[in-house]
Amino acid sequence: MTRHPFTLTLALAAALAAGGCVSSQDIDELQSQLSEIQRQILQAQQQAPSKREVENLEASVGQQMGSLLKTEADMQVKLQDLSGQIDQLQAQLEDTNYRLSQLSQQIATTNQELKAFREESQQAPPMGAVPPGDVAPPVQQPAGGTGGSGADPKALYDAAYNDYLKGNYDLAVREFQEYLANFPETDLADNATYWIGESFYRQKRYRQAIEQFDTVASRYPRSDKVPAALLKKGYAHLELNERTQGIGQLRQVLRQYPSSTEANLARQRLREIGVDV
Repeated sequence: MTRHPFTLTLALAAALAAGGCVSSQDIDELQSQLSEIQRQILQAQQQAPSKREVENLEASVGQQMGSLLKTEADMQVKLQDLSGQIDQLQAQLEDTNYRLSQLSQQIATTNQELKAFREESQQAPPMGAVPPGDVAPPVQQPAGGTGGSGADPKALYDAAYNDYLKGNYDLAVREFQEYLANFPETDLADNATYWIGESFYRQKRYRQAIEQFDTVASRYPRSDKVPAALLKKGYAHLELNERTQGIGQLRQVLRQYPSSTEANLARQRLREIGVDV
């Protein structure tokens, strides 16, 4: 067993005193050294953390790490929710822009009709001034139908888009496809193609979604839906665990549309998966 330095020092002093080979000055010096050793021991004991303190510190650090990990997980969920909300707001904004465009067209058409009506009223002869012997031709009634496909493009697009917003993705796909079949050259053909891709994406039919987003970029290269199509194509590749293709697609968005909202979303997604941007 190891003896305490204090005990050893006392034993040494006693032995020296008993042998008569030590003076009182020597004993005083030994006591002084003993006091210094005791002071150093006390100081070391005060400075060194106890086992319980170390355990408490480890427990505190563990709790803080757990809290940080939970906070990070919550932030990931919130970011995903925010991305979904952005998609919804983008969809609502597009719907608003479409309705404003339709309203503007209706106002322009009404103004043209009013202008034509005024011109006809100024040029028409007074009522009852039909020359003798002349018989006014009967009014020809339409034979039925509205001509062409018989479908109203606005009503068809609105119905498809509303079904998309309600989550009726299968129905929305069919209606957008019908719209494209009947009105392939309208200003909203690119939008209809894009929303078909979005409907597939929402259903986790990522391969079909990628094909539709490719169609948007190839068939309508000047469309304002191209950045969103490229972004969602990158998302779809990542969902299919095609990391290389997904990263390449998101970086393409950054290169071609660096100042767009889609570029910010692409940059955020790349950081989430640990890619430097």
